[in-house]
Amino acid sequence: MTEVLKPESVEILIVGAGPAGSVAAALLRQQGRQVLVIEREQFPRFSIGESLLPQSMEYLEQAGMLKAVVEAGFQFKNGAAFMRDGRYTDFDFRDKHSAGWGTTYQVQRADFDHILAREAERFGAEVRYRHEVLDVELAQAGGATPTTSRVTVRDAEGGQYQVDARFILDASGFGRILPRLLKLETPSNFPVRGAIFTHIEDGIRGAGFDRNKIRVTVHPRHCDVWFWTIPFAGGRCSLGVVAETSFLDRYQGSATERLQAIVAEEPSLQALLVDAKWDTPARQIVGYSANVDQLWGPGYALLGNAGEFLDPVFSSGVTIAFKSASLAAAVLQRQFAGESVDWQADFGAPLRKGVDTFRAFVESWYAGGFQNIIFHENQQPEIKRMIAAILAGYAWDVNNPFVKETPRRLAALEALCTPA
Repeated sequence: MTEVLKPESVEILIVGAGPAGSVAAALLRQQGRQVLVIEREQFPRFSIGESLLPQSMEYLEQAGMLKAVVEAGFQFKNGAAFMRDGRYTDFDFRDKHSAGWGTTYQVQRADFDHILAREAERFGAEVRYRHEVLDVELAQAGGATPTTSRVTVRDAEGGQYQVDARFILDASGFGRILPRLLKLETPSNFPVRGAIFTHIEDGIRGAGFDRNKIRVTVHPRHCDVWFWTIPFAGGRCSLGVVAETSFLDRYQGSATERLQAIVAEEPSLQALLVDAKWDTPARQIVGYSANVDQLWGPGYALLGNAGEFLDPVFSSGVTIAFKSASLAAAVLQRQFAGESVDWQADFGAPLRKGVDTFRAFVESWYAGGFQNIIFHENQQPEIKRMIAAILAGYAWDVNNPFVKETPRRLAALEALCTPA
């Protein structure tokens, strides 16, 4: 006769120990909440999304993790640079419209995520690596006693157990556990794009390349195809290309050979990396953009990429993850204190506001309008500072006209900057 184990009981179960999950865990532990984190992988593990935005620093500071990140020795970052057809433009995030951090880091995510997870453990969260959520039975609303959701988990040895949680935060990233199990996914309005990427010893020398900035390079013949070059400390960088899958499928060979062939089509990037050592096999991901019809429900909320992922072009993913963790922790603090809370007003709507700001800029980038803006010869300093603030992650600052009225302001600026 098989022994049936009694379910464990926790206050808050977090699925995923990435940036959203770890920051949420630390914030909740500071409130005195009992937190269990279930993580499918063994850390450290590879991930992309390596160029942070300055807005992220506020949330690291709030979570008590800033010291650990600063002391890790990551590459300093103060802005973003763009190249198109040999023309260069850049934004210094220290010169921006919004108040707040103007610098941050470019990080190897394996190390960065592991640091955050260890910090969450330092605050008292329990993190179980190589454990995977298999099923979720959500609590039913109503009733006189606190309701719990039942989560079925598979451990590292293949055994199964159950956890009863008063609340679930899904920070599973591209795993998107709750959206899949609860059928919350909706089609993204973006075309199916893919990315081919690797880490290389970049061999970049001389004063012509600013290692304190991410560089985004536009393909000379296709404005919707672009490359990222993210410098790391120690002479390495992350290199990738993003394009619709129909474009990527034109190239033959291994992922590394395909990436090298596409890089060879952009003269400035090819020259920049002429001495690079391609010492890490490239990888490819496809169809990463995702959306859901709701970001929360009875007994759960979706954080970061588990809820929505737009596109990597403006490096917004980690910032959105941190913002969602901060918002959710604030609502849970009030909820566990017995207050009446409105998850839509206090979590869903404000999170969507910033995401929609980023979305408008991403859509404009691929259509070419935003590229015309940033490469325009006569940039107005104050407008440039407003745009710099959004590129720095301050997509929730409604004092910025391009946040308060994003579609109208952006369309007007596109019209002014687009050649007749």
